[in-house]
Amino acid sequence: MTELKTKVNDASVKDFINTVKDEQMKKDSLELLKIFESITKVKAKMWGSSIIGFGQYHYKSERSRQEGDWPLTGFSPRKDNLTLYVMPSFGVLDDLLKKLGKNKTSVGCLYVKRLSDINIDVLKEIIKVSFEEAKRRFNNS
Repeated sequence: MTELKTKVNDASVKDFINTVKDEQMKKDSLELLKIFESITKVKAKMWGSSIIGFGQYHYKSERSRQEGDWPLTGFSPRKDNLTLYVMPSFGVLDDLLKKLGKNKTSVGCLYVKRLSDINIDVLKEIIKVSFEEAKRRFNNS
């Protein structure tokens, strides 16, 4: 069984954000850091070299032998967009996602180009609902 590369570590979240070349994405990442910490009441931790995570849970894949730990929620400033790990696949976020503004989703990610493209109050509610739902589903308190 292959060991996961993306693990929680003690690297500095702010040092990582300061390496982001795009100035707007760097500013948006610093703002997201404040938003996530305020909502989750959890100190940000680096996961691997590029994911900023909040909380964690242990999972076991139903389709393979893979298992490991993963953040309950988080984000990553990627080359083309901000990737938010807010579990849109839960279905409980559908109405909020319609009100968010310019975004794309995949199974476990929400993609936004910049924070100015979206409604921040709706984003805060999405983060809150997703974090609470993740804690409920994965038996974390």
